[in-house]
Parts: sequence; C-alpha cells; structure tokens
Amino acid sequence: MNEPGTVFRESSAEPRTESVPFSHLSLELGHLYMEDFAEGAARLRRHFAAVRPWAEAARAGLGRLPKGRRPRISTCFLVDDYFSRLSTPAELIPPLLEAAAEAGLTIDYLARESGCAVADPDRRDRVELAEAVLDRLVESPPPGSNGFRPPAVRTGWLANGRRTPFQRTSAALDSTGVWQPPSETEARGHSVFLDVELWNGPEDARTWSCAFLASVWQLVRLGLLRDNGAAVLTPTRWQGEEFPAEWDALPPVLQLNPAATPFTAYGTCSVLPSRFLPVEHAVRVILDQVHVAAEALEQVAERSAVEGFTVPAGVVDRTSYVFPPGL
Repeated sequence: MNEPGTVFRESSAEPRTESVPFSHLSLELGHLYMEDFAEGAARLRRHFAAVRPWAEAARAGLGRLPKGRRPRISTCFLVDDYFSRLSTPAELIPPLLEAAAEAGLTIDYLARESGCAVADPDRRDRVELAEAVLDRLVESPPPGSNGFRPPAVRTGWLANGRRTPFQRTSAALDSTGVWQPPSETEARGHSVFLDVELWNGPEDARTWSCAFLASVWQLVRLGLLRDNGAAVLTPTRWQGEEFPAEWDALPPVLQLNPAATPFTAYGTCSVLPSRFLPVEHAVRVILDQVHVAAEALEQVAERSAVEGFTVPAGVVDRTSYVFPPGL
C-alpha cells in the first residue's frame, strides 16, 4: 500500500535537460545590417580592421585560468536576414570571410538572425524561440505598482521601472492630477528609465524587435535555452560546398572552423558599432527579467566549478560589450 503523499511519475514526463559544451568566452566579431553589406568589400574591411584590436583586448581580458587550463574562445558573427534580405549567402558570405581573414580574424560560427525568431522553420517540429523566451518573461514589479497595466506578454512593452502613471479621470475630477515622472527600479541616485518594445504587428504575425532577438541571441550563446529539454540552435558543420542562393537553405548556426572551441560559452563579449548601444541597453533590461530554467543554470555552475572558472550568478552579468569609436 502506498504511503500518503507518494507521487509516481513517468520518467518521460520530465524531459532531461540536454548538456551543451562550453567555451570560456563567446566573442562576437560583429552584427551588420544588409545595408552595410551593400556598401561593398571596403566597408567590411574597415569593420574588421576596427574590430581586431578590441577583439584582442577581449581575449586578454579573460584573465589567467587555473594551472593547466587553456582559454577556450570561440568567435561568431550574426547576419541580419530577418529584417531584410538584400543579398544571398552565396554573394555575402565569401567576401565577409575574406575581409575577416585579411584583418587576421577567424569567424568560427556564422549565425542567421531569423533563427533567433524561429529555429528550423521548415521542420514540422520547428522551435518558436522568440515565443519561448517571451513565455519566460517574469516582470519585476516596481515599488508601489498596482497591477493596472497589462503584462508585457500582452502589450509587447517591457520596462525597467515604474512608468508615468496613467490618468484615468479628467483633471477636474482627479484630486491627485499632478504629473509624476517615471522611475527606474533600484536606480542609483537618478533614474535611467527604459521602456522596451518587444514586437509590433498583430499577434499571429508579429515582427520581433531587434532588442528582443538580440536577447534570444545572448541566451543561445550562453547555452541557457532548451526546447523540451533539448538544446537549440546547435551548430551545423560546414562541409565546404558553395553557399546557397537562399538564406532558408542555410542552417541557423553554421560552424565554419572545424577546429573551433564550442559555440556556447560561460560568458559573451560583443564588439559592435555604437549604434547598437541603445539596443544592448534594452537587451540587458530584457535579460534581467527572463526566467531561465534552473537545470540549465545548474549545468553551468557545476561545469565552471570543476574548471575553477568563476561565472557571475546573474545572467545579464555574463554579457559584456565593446563599442569602438568609428566602427
């Protein structure tokens, strides 16, 4: 006879969280729009020439590892094939790789931004990555909030504090009709309030914002996303054939360097043009309010502890950026 409170579950009801390999650092060598590529090879050469010293600084900034450990640093590059497709992989990728090599840089992994929205869209079991991250948003309620505003999963807007109160009555009827400023939660002295748009368009045909897709990109690089326990956007080894004429014929993440260390890493560093600074501020606001599966976090903690490599507890603290002047 079963003891009171005993619960039996099928092992298949709780999918195992798949392990992923980890580098110490995922170093992003750039994220360009199609319009940048349209400027030609000279634009690409200027980009990588400007990136190289900062990429070297990011490598050096990893610091010393425990005795006997060698740094594992993989490089990646994100191509925007989500918001526009002015060129094809066959036309775009070869000059991109040539410009990087000319600057003494190797792109280990090439990723498509559309894969951060929907991974493997042609498969019957396609993974709606952006939707999955949206479902994991846990908004941080600011002090004094009354829950009047609908949640971000309905409005498509996520803030890092308290918005200006919405006046529901006319000034003549509202005895408290005094304007109040927005305020950042846990501000240090003065607020830097930010309200981030996550998507626009109808619910059944959303266009995800650059900031939201960049948040998915960071979580993927950190090895913290799963689909029913399975790893997502795992790299596909490139076999050296000609690049296809259609972006959808290319895997979401392509491993170009067979000798590369793992794509996923304990921490990330992105070397980006300064125009991305407000976008990445928004990314940090989003990452601060994403609930990451405990099992994925535990894997990182256990693996890094075995290596004697310190990983910050907060997900957002595992990301870093460089915005070189003139990039």
